[in-house]
Amino acid sequence: MNREQAIQELETFEGYWDMIVIGGGATGLGVGVDAASRGCKTLLLEQHDFAKGTSSRSTKLVHGGVRYLRQGNISLVLEALHERGLLIRNAPHLVSNQAFVVPNYEWWDGPFYGAGMKVYDMLAGNLGLGPSRHLSKQETLKRIPTLEPEKLRGGVVYYDGQFDDARLAVNLAQTMVDNGGTPVNYMKVIGFTRAGEMIDGVAATDMETGTSYEIHARVVVNATGVFTDSILQMENPLAKPIISASQGIHLVLDKEFLPGEAAIMVPQTADGRVLFVVPWHDKAVVGTTDTPVSDISLEPCPFKEEIDFILEHAAIYLSKDPEPKDVKSVFAGLRPLVNTGNDNNTAAISRDHFLVISESGLVTITGGKWTTYRKMAEDTVNQAILVAGLNEKECVTKKLRIHGWLKHFDKNDPLHYYGSDAIYIKKLISADPGLGNKLHRDLPYIKAEVVWSVRREMARTVEDFLARRSRALVLDARAAMAMAPAVAHLMARELGYDAAWENRQISDFNDLAGTYLLGGCVHQGKEA
Repeated sequence: MNREQAIQELETFEGYWDMIVIGGGATGLGVGVDAASRGCKTLLLEQHDFAKGTSSRSTKLVHGGVRYLRQGNISLVLEALHERGLLIRNAPHLVSNQAFVVPNYEWWDGPFYGAGMKVYDMLAGNLGLGPSRHLSKQETLKRIPTLEPEKLRGGVVYYDGQFDDARLAVNLAQTMVDNGGTPVNYMKVIGFTRAGEMIDGVAATDMETGTSYEIHARVVVNATGVFTDSILQMENPLAKPIISASQGIHLVLDKEFLPGEAAIMVPQTADGRVLFVVPWHDKAVVGTTDTPVSDISLEPCPFKEEIDFILEHAAIYLSKDPEPKDVKSVFAGLRPLVNTGNDNNTAAISRDHFLVISESGLVTITGGKWTTYRKMAEDTVNQAILVAGLNEKECVTKKLRIHGWLKHFDKNDPLHYYGSDAIYIKKLISADPGLGNKLHRDLPYIKAEVVWSVRREMARTVEDFLARRSRALVLDARAAMAMAPAVAHLMARELGYDAAWENRQISDFNDLAGTYLLGGCVHQGKEA
């Protein structure tokens, strides 16, 4: 996957693309993969980097949604559990089975959540990951030794999926290329072209060079997540907003706060939210919140109340209370919840996906979640094919192996997240042993990964590598800042840039990374 080649394809292709997809997050990439794998000539345009927004800021879970079961949304849970099973089969190098423990501190917790998890198991059917069961107090503390022992009665263990969201996004872009599609990052759509009243393409600007393009297609898909309304209003200035954004934040702590392999799931905190403490990349990720927001941004800031909420509730369930000084990084993401009514409570607004076709033929897909991205894409492409009058072909993504697919690998190998591509990174090191050196003593990333990310993963900036090709920024913001000069130097060498570019990249990244430090980017007031 190479951006220069993608731009060349965009510039030299004559005629109509079958489909243009706007948006390079989970939904857009899913649509791009589905369309390309059905034989459609497909172009995907992303204004920034793949998964820059919501899709790299999840709780890192591929899950059915225990809270949706509690709300009685059985159809959503069924769909998500089915998709969870398919994703584990199609991307085993990135998606794994994760044990979760629900601690019981009240006498009624055990029977209540035990029965609920059995329903969860039953709904998963033959795609289940393991049976849930009750745990004694001793078994619970053996699995999670840092759990608060006072008044603990026991627990319930169940199984869900865990993944690396941004790495999956990159692999989906590569899968799109593998199937003849053309994804391009840093290409912003600024308008539509029309044939009469119908949309027949887009106007786009290359954010690197400033070059403008007019690109024609038989159908255009709006898959822009929290930016959905801006595209709808670009198509029709009178279009009513349909997105009610909700912000979720996560704090990242050292592994000492969760030294075992199991995660903690608290199904209902004092205000009715779900709290997770999840082991991930040798750290502990704690979240999440559900706060209505009106400001749509690629880099949302946490609210002080959100940070306080997570620290206070983590202290209730962990024997060692996390303090602000223990936070290695804090990241915030916006959920594109669909609200076609007047409900301002984001916890009550639908988590289902929403598909609509405008009178101009624009196909819009929004809502949903990472776990169901494939089904969202299937539904969208089915409709887009009808709108465009393309030859109908059956969806093949249920069994489509995602780029990097590898079933047998060593989880202790720091490169195992690359799946079958890891062998090529090791060959880079064989040719130049210096590329095997770590970029920072506290994180596993090595220089060869930077080179690979530029050559084969379309990384264009220091942020692209440190935030999404690797996960350094969200794991340890200070360590990521220390890595920036070495990363900038390696990228400049690969891309043919000078020292001035390196210095700008380091400065820009340090400004961004500072906002991932606790207190570096915090709203003082709570959103209405």
